[in-house]
Amino acid sequence: MKELVEIMAKALVDYPDQLEINEIGGGDTLVIELKAAKEDIGKIIGKKGRNVQAMRTILNGASRRLRKHVVLEIIDR
Repeated sequence: MKELVEIMAKALVDYPDQLEINEIGGGDTLVIELKAAKEDIGKIIGKKGRNVQAMRTILNGASRRLRKHVVLEIIDR
């Protein structure tokens, strides 16, 4: 899942080298924390949150195979 988030986020941002993605797993839930440069946060979120919502939809579809619930959190530096 971490790799999937990395691929999607790198396609959106101007500074892909400043991306930091952490995976925190516990039981049935997997939390993915995405940290990016301040200039790129708006690009990841998108207008009215459409980009981040699309990323979450893709993650939820992919996570059904693992039978886990995935939560994507955008963290501001």
